[in-house]
Amino acid sequence: MMETTILKKVSVKQQLSDILLDISWAKVAQKYFGKSSSWMYHKLDGIDGNGKPGEFSSEEKEQLKGGLYDLSERIRRAAESIQ
Repeated sequence: MMETTILKKVSVKQQLSDILLDISWAKVAQKYFGKSSSWMYHKLDGIDGNGKPGEFSSEEKEQLKGGLYDLSERIRRAAESIQ
């Protein structure tokens, strides 16, 4: 008997679920993309500005990843500065 494995695509929003409510996505959109909060929320919801499917591009995913790394480093430095 042969088993079939079905791979389900996981959205960026699902991948960020652990931190989704802890980050100001409006600030992330502004600082790392130069975009509006609505642009970011639409991307996280997988739609474009017209309500059609519109995921993050590969380049945008890399940019988001870099922004989150930058933010995590800034948080780490802030935590270390507490005396």
